[in-house]
Amino acid sequence: MALSDEPAAGGPEEEAEEETLVFRAALEAFGESAETRALLGRLREVHGGGVAREVALERFRVIMDKYQEQPHLLDPHLEWMMNLLLDIVQDQTSPASLVHLAFKFLYIITKVRGYKTFLSLFPHEVADVEPVLDLVTDQNPKDHETWETRYMLLLWLSVTCLIPFDFSRLDGNLLTQPGQTRMSIMDRILQIAESYLIVSDKARDAAAVLMSRFITRPDVKRSKMAEFLDWSLCNLASSSFQTLQGVITMDGMLQALAQIFKHGKREDCLPYAATVLRCLDDCKLPESNQTLLRKLGVKLVQRLGLTFLKPRVAAWRYQRGCRSLAANLQLLAQGQSEQKPLILTEDADEDDDVPEGVESVIEQLLVGLKDKDTVVRWSAAKGIGRMAGRLPKALADDVVGSVLDCFSFQETDKAWHGGCLALAELGRRGLLLPSRLVDVVAVILKALTYDEKRGSCSVGTNVRDAACYVCWAFARAYEPRELKPFVTAISSALVIAAVFDRDINCRRAASAAFQENVGRQGTFPHGIDILTTADYFAVGNRTNCFLVISVYIAGFPEYTQPMIDHLVTMKINHWDGVIRELAVKALHNLTQRAPEYSATQVFPRLLSMTLSPDLHTRHGSILACAEVAYALYKLAAQENRPVTDHLDEQAVQGLKQIHQQVCVQPLGVGLGGELMRQAVCVLIEKLSLSKMPFQGDTIIDGWQWLINDTLGCLHLISSHSRQQIKDAAVSALATLCSEYYMKEPGEADPAIQEKLITQYLAELRSPEEMTRCGFSLALGALPGFLLKGRLQQVLAGLRAVTHTSPEDVNFPESRRDGLKAIARICQTVGVKPGAPDEAVCRENVSQIYSALLGCMNDYTTDSRGDVGGWVRKAAMTGLMDVTLLLARSQPELIEAHICERIMCCVAQQASEKIDRFRAHAISVFLTLLHFDSPPIPHVPHRGELEKLFPRSDVASVNWNAPSQAFSRVTQLLGLPTYRYPVLLGLVVSLGGLTESTVRHSTQSLFEYMKGVQSDPQALGSFSRTLLQIFEDNLLNDRTELTFFQTEEVCVPGLVCCSSSHPFAVKLLALCKKEIKNSKDVQKLLSAIPLCDTHACTGTVHMCTQTHLWLRAPGPHCAHGSALPRFCEMVQFPGNVRRSALLQLCLLLCHRFPLIRKSTASQVYETLLTYSDVVGADVLDEVVTVLSDTAWDAELAVVREQRNRLCDLLGVPRPQLLMPDPGVCTPKCQECLPAPHLPPTSGPRAG
Repeated sequence: MALSDEPAAGGPEEEAEEETLVFRAALEAFGESAETRALLGRLREVHGGGVAREVALERFRVIMDKYQEQPHLLDPHLEWMMNLLLDIVQDQTSPASLVHLAFKFLYIITKVRGYKTFLSLFPHEVADVEPVLDLVTDQNPKDHETWETRYMLLLWLSVTCLIPFDFSRLDGNLLTQPGQTRMSIMDRILQIAESYLIVSDKARDAAAVLMSRFITRPDVKRSKMAEFLDWSLCNLASSSFQTLQGVITMDGMLQALAQIFKHGKREDCLPYAATVLRCLDDCKLPESNQTLLRKLGVKLVQRLGLTFLKPRVAAWRYQRGCRSLAANLQLLAQGQSEQKPLILTEDADEDDDVPEGVESVIEQLLVGLKDKDTVVRWSAAKGIGRMAGRLPKALADDVVGSVLDCFSFQETDKAWHGGCLALAELGRRGLLLPSRLVDVVAVILKALTYDEKRGSCSVGTNVRDAACYVCWAFARAYEPRELKPFVTAISSALVIAAVFDRDINCRRAASAAFQENVGRQGTFPHGIDILTTADYFAVGNRTNCFLVISVYIAGFPEYTQPMIDHLVTMKINHWDGVIRELAVKALHNLTQRAPEYSATQVFPRLLSMTLSPDLHTRHGSILACAEVAYALYKLAAQENRPVTDHLDEQAVQGLKQIHQQVCVQPLGVGLGGELMRQAVCVLIEKLSLSKMPFQGDTIIDGWQWLINDTLGCLHLISSHSRQQIKDAAVSALATLCSEYYMKEPGEADPAIQEKLITQYLAELRSPEEMTRCGFSLALGALPGFLLKGRLQQVLAGLRAVTHTSPEDVNFPESRRDGLKAIARICQTVGVKPGAPDEAVCRENVSQIYSALLGCMNDYTTDSRGDVGGWVRKAAMTGLMDVTLLLARSQPELIEAHICERIMCCVAQQASEKIDRFRAHAISVFLTLLHFDSPPIPHVPHRGELEKLFPRSDVASVNWNAPSQAFSRVTQLLGLPTYRYPVLLGLVVSLGGLTESTVRHSTQSLFEYMKGVQSDPQALGSFSRTLLQIFEDNLLNDRTELTFFQTEEVCVPGLVCCSSSHPFAVKLLALCKKEIKNSKDVQKLLSAIPLCDTHACTGTVHMCTQTHLWLRAPGPHCAHGSALPRFCEMVQFPGNVRRSALLQLCLLLCHRFPLIRKSTASQVYETLLTYSDVVGADVLDEVVTVLSDTAWDAELAVVREQRNRLCDLLGVPRPQLLMPDPGVCTPKCQECLPAPHLPPTSGPRAG
């Protein structure tokens, strides 16, 4: 398989990571130099606080954080940045806020570049000591806002402590006044450092640095070192890591001691080392749950150990010699190897006694290698490496032996990880002699595949990653001839880790280690070829590694068998099901690289593993048997040979027994049952495809029973596994029938056909939805010869499944799968004239289309949402497949009215609110439109559609995005055939919940209306269509509320000069009919507000019976007020106004207080807006009644005020209708007087 044949794209996270890496690598210089200079220059202007100060600080953080990965790019600019900031600090006129701001900027730079590089840039003359000391003294340690200032000042003070003059020379005369003595500089610094070692902020770290530089000075150590060590050990002994303050204190003491023993001279620190070690042992830091304390404890222990041992370079260490990569490659190109001989000399001080404390130090470091936190293990590993470099050869070898003891399967993954880190350090320093490589390589190869199951997951990722680091370190540490005996094992292990590891970090680490070995050693087989394929970025995609890269690498014989063995041993029994499935697919691919080995060695192992008590092993091995058998069949088929030429009789019998062995054990429906059912179904499918010689064997009946049982108990299987098992069973059934149920070519065994069809059709009437789903798909998967003569019966059964009845309205998945089955059957049987029981023809095509089109209106909803969308999507796909099938074979079967209905139904779905269904509908619509082999006949408005949706633009549009889809779909409103369905879909979209869908559908509809505003005929047709949709969908819960919201976009601020415009009359009648006797508060509230008089979407005005135009929105319309729906009708004079006022009067006495209050508020605003509704002489009184009445009071009180309003408005009072005697009604009803009652009565009032 060529690598270019199947490119595998990485996932979103991997792509984002690669983009980040490329971006970081693209940084070549500090590009924000000018901006940073300007930013620092403006500090004097923004230091006062407020927004400007925060903006400057945040912008500087953003600039600096950009260079976290490449801080060295800042080095040429550090000096001028520091000078600008220190000028502010040293200026006596600078206010305190400005000084603190400057130190904040200094800290940000230090955080990115690191304080060690930064320290040397601080002024450190003799004259700087006292000013800096005074600045530190003036700080308040309890001010949490200025900790950056204290941190930077302590670091600055630590640099000034390096001046080569005795501090006593700076003291002068300490006696200032009689009886008063000034504290010496030495004492002041010591006091400051000790006080800041116990604070809780970052200044504690700087104080430790200061103490290490100060206490190790020649003039200070003589008088102050013992005193300070005694003080720090007392604080350490008296503190407890169980309390917060104790943790802070211990942290400061440990940091200071570690820094002192790191920077101090050995002869100065040695007298105190044993005492410090004893005190540290008494603290029992390994028992602490504070990671930082344990890390500092290990760090201090190794520094004490280095103090015990004389500093020297071990003469016995391994020396590679030439370590230049360029020189090494040049020698390899010339066919030479490195010429410098390996010299191992004996240590001259081999007989020196090792100090007593060293053994304790080594022991504690070995314990640190097993710590639960990585940072502690890493510190311990570095300590092991440093200590071994000062030990005699024999003792160092004992240390190596102790490290190797970590690699025991009684140890935890933490010990394995720490051991790998220690071996890498030892190898990198040349302390791991070649004589130890045999033992070391053996454990590293185990570590490269270390994976221990813990509950439902596993541990070992860090171990494998560290093992790759060891291989990387060995490539740099040893000459090629030293590693030559291990090249085959190491290269195979690294390739396997790079391709088959579950975790991306380990795959990339293995790829990097392999690359380092190829470059440094030059002995890895086919190293360059493999690296160009399995580089750092290529191994980021796991599927690509398993299925593509592995096939390429397996083409090199050195790696084929190790890769196959690893898959069989480690991956097909993996705890992660995804890895098991990828492994068996990879095994299928690799079988073709080594068919003989797979058939004779691997296959028997797999068969034996199917009997394993471990569930994952059984599952993976059954899948592997299926894939390997199918791979061997494909190889045999290429030479026109049966698969039994590769598999002997014993292997074939073993495959037959797998099903029997599984059936002996209870299949169940738990995890074991789910995995076993899926695995055996895959086995049946692959063995059927492999044409195993099982014709007439009883095993076929067993397989059929298992498939039927699986399809029948889908409702008992967990939802996350159900689809996969259902697909596996259906695929198995299709291949089983095709291979073993054909009596003659094209003819089925009548008994089997009768049994299967009858049983499956009966199961379609099951009360379980999942059973219907399974057997529907099973019927759809049957081969054509089994459907021959029974097609009409099967289609009738499936049509019954797709029909929505009250009993099965909540079975959307069965309807979806029934539609899929119908479409698949049509594809299977094809088109044939005059054979309704064998193929699609004129006699049954209308029934097929009727079933598919009937499901286009399935809008079933439940707790999962719009589940009817699954049915509509399947119906659209089925319509497309069947139509394309007919177009290729017999286009005359596609009738004009059918094609029109298909295109209109799909167009409606293309304008609805759910993105994925809308995108699918548009895809189907454009496929039907642009199909030209031959073109679909009778497509309405084909010419206009091809102009609206040209082929060149289809691929470039993201139809999932509302911003791109709606602007194109709304253009269909200009085509009469599509206007009704598209507008119906837009009605739903305008009432959606997603902000982007509502916004872009509204905007697109408004743009369309704006484009036709000068065409009265188009606007009239649009308004008639809109009203027709409203009338057709009265009392339809899916569209009633969304239609009200559509009116707010389409007909806001309706104004009419005619007293009886049909649009207004009909709209009022429909609104009243919609809310009649409604108890739905949301519907009633939606019926009240019509729009904003100055709606942001524009205003449609109707000034004649036939002419409408659109007023564009202006900036004033952002915060308009919502006017009542019926109030908007008040602007129409005559009967419409009278009916609207009467309806409002009824709503003022509605049973729901919320409706009464909302109506009163809307009427109040309407009367102020339309001044001609009420005479000026009564307007003030009407407004007063509306505003002062408590409309949520008792109905008796409210009715009195409402009747008063009726008199003022000049409309008759609604009459209270009492029930007839003997008629039981929940409440009395209020209605209008008969002469004024409009065609549709209003809602009930109180």
